[in-house]
Amino acid sequence: MAAENPLSDRLDDDDYPAYTMGRAAEMLGTTPGFLRAIGEARLITPLRSEGGHRRYSRYQLRIAARARELVDRGTPIEAACRIVILEDQLEEAQRINAEYRRAADEASDSSPGPR
Repeated sequence: MAAENPLSDRLDDDDYPAYTMGRAAEMLGTTPGFLRAIGEARLITPLRSEGGHRRYSRYQLRIAARARELVDRGTPIEAACRIVILEDQLEEAQRINAEYRRAADEASDSSPGPR
């Protein structure tokens, strides 16, 4: 039986806060100020290291990249953050509606017809 590697497991975890602010900014091609601004706009909330430094996950970096694309096209940062939040809420609502439709279709398919 192979020994588990907790470090490898964490690095494969999309939600593990593996990236410092400087590294995250470098990966996104932006500045630490941009990351602070999207944090203030509540688009993402970085976790903090024991020393109080911001740490970002790959999932958070993907969200930040979406906001950066909008800002690069001229959208104000607050509006870009709001757009990303609303897009995610819409996607989730559409997913839930599709689940309800499937459940309703399955229920009507399994119900007995008129006698």
